Amino acid sequence: MSVTSMFEGWAKVQTRLTHGVARLGPEELALSASDETWPVWAIVGHVAGARVYWLCTVFKEPGQETTPFTDPAVDGWEDHLDVPRRAEELVAALDSSWRIVQSCLDRWTPEGLSVTFDRAMPSGMQHHTRSSVLTRLVMHDSFHCGEVSTILSRNGLESMDPWEPIPVEPA
Repeated sequence: MSVTSMFEGWAKVQTRLTHGVARLGPEELALSASDETWPVWAIVGHVAGARVYWLCTVFKEPGQETTPFTDPAVDGWEDHLDVPRRAEELVAALDSSWRIVQSCLDRWTPEGLSVTFDRAMPSGMQHHTRSSVLTRLVMHDSFHCGEVSTILSRNGLESMDPWEPIPVEPA
């Protein structure tokens, strides 16, 4: 038995985020909460990059080469605010990182969630279980999806609330 059903709400966040980002133009992607915070495009890139970092760099899961993040431990899109990303790039990054997430959810079992991985930090070695990192990633994705949704709604644009139905495009 996999852990996929335990994280069904996470897929809703992914769907809503990719659908919403795909509809944004450069002006909307450049919006931010303040002059001191990341624009929408950097937040979304950070979400995708964090998935790759934790699952591929820390847990050594396969798939990093299918994403635009060659070394997420060192270099993320949000580190280069002078290189804004387009909606197509962001959707591709979200989708490619989600395939890694989905692969883990499909293969990992409840019993395997206690598997521990070590991460070297300047302050010393940190130990992380699969469970703790999945929880971290779910919360991280949800937090930043809410952040993007707030920025957009404060500017009169459509929310990215994962529990609201996705609007149907006119034919």
